[in-house]
Amino acid sequence: MNTFNDIKELVFALNRESKLISEMFSKRKSIDYKFSDALELVDYDENRIDFLIQRSVIRENGNTLELDDLFLEFFEQVLDVNEEINLSYIDENIKNIKENIDYFLNENNENRKYGYLRFIKKTFKKIGLITLRSVVDLRRNIDNTFKNESNYKNKQLKLENLDEKRTVIKNLIIQTLKIINEDEVTFFNRALDEELNRIIIDLKHQLGECSHNLIEIEKQIIDYLNQIKIHGKFLEKLRKLKYLKDHFLIEAETNIKQIISNNNSVIFEPRTSEPLNLSIDFLREDEKVFDVIKKIAKNHNDRKVFKAELADSISDEFLENSIEEEIMINYEEIKNSFLATSDNLFSFILSYDFSKAVEFNERVTIFCQVISLYEQDLDIKNNFQTSNGIEYAIVTAR
Repeated sequence: MNTFNDIKELVFALNRESKLISEMFSKRKSIDYKFSDALELVDYDENRIDFLIQRSVIRENGNTLELDDLFLEFFEQVLDVNEEINLSYIDENIKNIKENIDYFLNENNENRKYGYLRFIKKTFKKIGLITLRSVVDLRRNIDNTFKNESNYKNKQLKLENLDEKRTVIKNLIIQTLKIINEDEVTFFNRALDEELNRIIIDLKHQLGECSHNLIEIEKQIIDYLNQIKIHGKFLEKLRKLKYLKDHFLIEAETNIKQIISNNNSVIFEPRTSEPLNLSIDFLREDEKVFDVIKKIAKNHNDRKVFKAELADSISDEFLENSIEEEIMINYEEIKNSFLATSDNLFSFILSYDFSKAVEFNERVTIFCQVISLYEQDLDIKNNFQTSNGIEYAIVTAR
């Protein structure tokens, strides 16, 4: 497994394959992303997909592709669409704060003390953000569970587990405030840092907001569990009645006849239609009725009859086979041709015959892509030259 050499190569690869990565991320829960679908988004260049697979951005599973868990979790965390609530982050951060406070109080070197202080400030910020996000995810998961889970037992069990997570978040908030207000008073008196004071004020505000939301979430969970209990009892009675009915025991073991006899509701009875058919002899003898029939017939005769228009026949030119040709850039062929020369890569690509018109800017992009794809076959030197305002490194074959 290869890794990215530096952050520039990582950002470049993500930017170049942004269309593929964005599509795979949006379809991560709906479909298994096929290799053939991915080829369309990378201009049918399998090397670009292999490059991402080798660097563990995506994983290949048979004929399907999926984003690696590390990158998937990163995208979900940054975009705030993660549905999993991982409370171990907060608990671990609280332990780290306590440890670094001890280090800070025992340290005499100012530089190392500042390092511990900087870590503590960063961790306090992290606790506030993670707690807020956990509360938001908790509320969303509770709503989704109640509305979308069809199995009542699983729905009740999931809500009870989410209620336990609510309790854990509440206890973690209490622990964090206890560190600030009670356990580490000496540290805050010695630190005397303005930025730390601002961070603590913001953190207290965030934790207070989370506490209020947790109270509402607790009420919501109780309400949902009560609804589930009521619906569960109703379904239990319904299943029991169906069992008695299927076994022809409903009349013997229930008072259903007495209940039905006392119920005069007719809302569920079918509506009977009673058509009125007039006698033909009566219609012939009564002149007034005959006049009414003639008027109605006249009104119907005046109506326009719209005929459906037939579409024209399909032109023969649309039925003819047509072939469109598009010249694709073969990076493998460019690399092999370059390795057989003694020229530098930039000059080689500027003079390379692509069998189609390729602008200067596009050739610069091809130069970067060849280096990214075949870096192991190239020798990138520290010498630089300039062409048309573009500064480039001298690259030769190994």
